Amino acid sequence: MATTEEREERLAVLIDADNARADFIEPLLVEVAKHGRASVRRAYGDWTSTQLNSWKTQLLQHSIQPIQQFSYTTGKNATDSSLIIDAMDLLHAGNLDGICIVSSDSDFTRLAARIREEGLTVYGFGERKTPKPFVAACDTFIYVENLTTTRDSSQPSESKSSRLKGDVGLDKLLAEAVDAAAGNDAWAELGAVGSNLSRIASDFDSRTWGFSKLKDLFAAHPGYTVESRANGVRVKPKD
Repeated sequence: MATTEEREERLAVLIDADNARADFIEPLLVEVAKHGRASVRRAYGDWTSTQLNSWKTQLLQHSIQPIQQFSYTTGKNATDSSLIIDAMDLLHAGNLDGICIVSSDSDFTRLAARIREEGLTVYGFGERKTPKPFVAACDTFIYVENLTTTRDSSQPSESKSSRLKGDVGLDKLLAEAVDAAAGNDAWAELGAVGSNLSRIASDFDSRTWGFSKLKDLFAAHPGYTVESRANGVRVKPKD
């Protein structure tokens, strides 16, 4: 019998197909699997439109249910309304631990906030062009460009490290997260730092700077010392 710790989080993946790219769906579902099981998979759009042809193979391959929504009026996004209604129905059914909203559209900002208010985890997936209010409304927001990192794997560490130099925004985030987790000796456990970063910035992701792991980002940063120990990894600002 599975213990509470072993229970997978049950998630719903709701895709705004009018506003998301089909070629990101496979790595996106791999990312979702890191957080739980995608019990519900739905994609919303006008499937009679040729503009969504690229999605049809992906729907079959990944067992995603297409939800048909005709565009009744030009300039009005009926797809958004359909997704929002389904999200609220799923929320009140009480069978889920979290909802993943796949879109770069700010129209889902209030939906994300409402789901979060009910105690469910909200995961957002969108392109870097996604408006900040929607990003901030999610507990975790993942830029889909970070899901295809193979282009960075062949780059030398010096090249990736150069991305960190002069990044004032990153420096501020790291300093706040490390300071909040640091003990009297100024050392901070990496796990606690990572949790702080997620709380401070829902879209923080070391892959944005070309590093698959937070440990590697800190190791490459000129302002920090990283130490691996038997009970974990810790970081400390350099003197």
